[in-house]
Amino acid sequence: MEHLSFGMLLFIVLGGFAAAFIDSVVGGGGLVSVPVLLTAGLPPAAALGTNKLAGTLSSLTSAVSFFSSGHIDIRTVRGLIPLSLLGAAVGTLTLRQVPSGFLKPLVVAMLALIALYTLMRRDWGDRATFTRFTSGTAWLTGTVAFALGFYDGFFGPGTGSFLIFAFLLLGFDFVKAAGNAKALNFSSNLASLVTFLALGSVHYGVGLLMGASMIAGAWIGSRFAIRRGRAYIKPLFLTVCVLLIGKQVCDLL
Repeated sequence: MEHLSFGMLLFIVLGGFAAAFIDSVVGGGGLVSVPVLLTAGLPPAAALGTNKLAGTLSSLTSAVSFFSSGHIDIRTVRGLIPLSLLGAAVGTLTLRQVPSGFLKPLVVAMLALIALYTLMRRDWGDRATFTRFTSGTAWLTGTVAFALGFYDGFFGPGTGSFLIFAFLLLGFDFVKAAGNAKALNFSSNLASLVTFLALGSVHYGVGLLMGASMIAGAWIGSRFAIRRGRAYIKPLFLTVCVLLIGKQVCDLL
């Protein structure tokens, strides 16, 4: 990789900030950060690994912000985090053996259904109705946490949206669903990052530079979301779903 100009370094910093501001709440930051890294000249594998380094710093910042404001249900997520970690590690290892492109049509369909369902449920996520797990919902939620961790390590686009949707189905409001989602997203990012590091697919200099700007973007974005609540999170959630659908459709054409 050639020496980066000041203009390209600034592009990486600004792109990372913008990606993290969005990603801090509903995910989808990879729509911005991965193209930025590819434009900077990183090979695809290194771009994905470097994005995981920066994204892990971003998701950690968001998770800390939501936790400090009391918007993460620790009793719920503490049992799900190990499953998300394991799933992401397995998914990243699988990515080395199996191309992930076949998932794109399925992801488009799932995101479209999520967006449509959320639009139809106008008052969905206004208030929390979740009380506790039953044995059935505990097993189902654990399976979903592992599966979405695997998906994040194997493919990735829309993970934050899928996690928020899962927590909304459990009965959490939009803000706490976003907080819980960031806790699991951090764990899957971390496991995937460790795997990418072991495979030597991370550019430390670029990743840490983008990661520093992502920390700032994630902190500002998550604090803004916590203050504005559902009025901000739901429209952003739907917007990111639409953008992800558009991106995946373009990739299929």
